[in-house]
Amino acid sequence: MVVLIFAKIFPLKLIEIWKSQANIKKQNALTRKLKVSKLKELKLIADQSHQEVFSELSCLDCANCCKTIPPILNDNDIRRLAKSLGMKEKEFHMAHVRIDEDGDRVMAQTPCPFLLENNHCLVYDSRPRACREYPHTDGNQFAENLRLHAVNSTHCPAVFHILQRIEKHLTSS
Repeated sequence: MVVLIFAKIFPLKLIEIWKSQANIKKQNALTRKLKVSKLKELKLIADQSHQEVFSELSCLDCANCCKTIPPILNDNDIRRLAKSLGMKEKEFHMAHVRIDEDGDRVMAQTPCPFLLENNHCLVYDSRPRACREYPHTDGNQFAENLRLHAVNSTHCPAVFHILQRIEKHLTSS
């Protein structure tokens, strides 16, 4: 019983810390500092931090990305989603796609219309590539997406905590 209570409280604590400490200026400064780090070392530290954070926190605890960031949609995403929903691509496009300020095709609504109350995804097996890869912090994706991490840290407690652990590692080395 105690273990179950701890398992539910621990992710909530991480989310609360993120809510109180996420700061875009601080995260921008950190990601600028990371750009000059040794790439191989950064990949190792990032991957280790990613594994640690996601062993402590589940996306289902939060789903803030689904509530606040409309994912970019490519042709394959639209085709796959339309098929899974039993719609024609044009119908899906008209019902669920808009062009954002950068000229990208994104989901027309936020929160995502496929986000369920329990933070599960109605179209999980067919979800867009952007959703599959978010928050871009594992493997080689971390170093390739440094410019995104500062902004993503204000949307995702996992990114925030990964950056915090990397910063702690780099300052203690």
